[in-house]
Amino acid sequence: MRVRMTGLAGVVAIAALLAGAAPASAAPGDASAYGAKLSVTLLGNPAVNAEPFAAANANGPTQNTFAGVDLTGILKTGVINASASRDDKSGGVYSRASTADVRVDLLSKVTGKISAELVEAECTATQKGLAGKSKLAGVNLGKLGQVNADPAANTVLDVQLAGIKIAEVIFNEQIKNNDGSLTVNAIHIKLLQGKLGSIGTGDVIISSATCGPAGLPIPMASGAGLWIGLGLLGVVAAPVAFVALRRRASLKSQPHFGQA
Repeated sequence: MRVRMTGLAGVVAIAALLAGAAPASAAPGDASAYGAKLSVTLLGNPAVNAEPFAAANANGPTQNTFAGVDLTGILKTGVINASASRDDKSGGVYSRASTADVRVDLLSKVTGKISAELVEAECTATQKGLAGKSKLAGVNLGKLGQVNADPAANTVLDVQLAGIKIAEVIFNEQIKNNDGSLTVNAIHIKLLQGKLGSIGTGDVIISSATCGPAGLPIPMASGAGLWIGLGLLGVVAAPVAFVALRRRASLKSQPHFGQA
């Protein structure tokens, strides 16, 4: 049995092949968030490493909750909530982390206990760019000083002992990563290694959100993407249709034998 493919059939067949081979939409951006993460070594004590609590990701799980962190002498928190989402139509992404009832004992011998009723970080990436911010509520920094409820990006307060800087606390830390994404850490405590009077080394991060850059918008199956796809299809299919039609005309012009 021989199957003849006309020009129109060829176009339809190629369209089907292209539709199967090409992704439905461009790869979107990514986003993630978590409530707390730490890696510290206090003098005379073993290292303490804690993976991100309540980690969320736009690829799943998109939401996460943790009942609370309780690390004696370092950090104690209430409920942690984190979320990350992606809008496939626009390519935009969003992430947020919220940590309640925060108490930092890590620096208490120098500054007194640091506490906050709520510590939040959020990040957004759209086709216009990336933006992030942090929010603090009910903050008590002891001897460390004061900070606004919505601190400016990369606000730093130094922790000193006998006039020597042994640590720093960064509020609304914003880091532009090499891959184009933005990380927002609501609070980042850095213990400075090798400083005289140091109580230890390491980092404590409370409420972190990372996002972007935004992915490409407009799925190929609809809107402008559809017209672009059909335009490319026409470029590929036109020569095939022309050859098929030319062959059909040639067959019609040939003499037929055996007819009455």
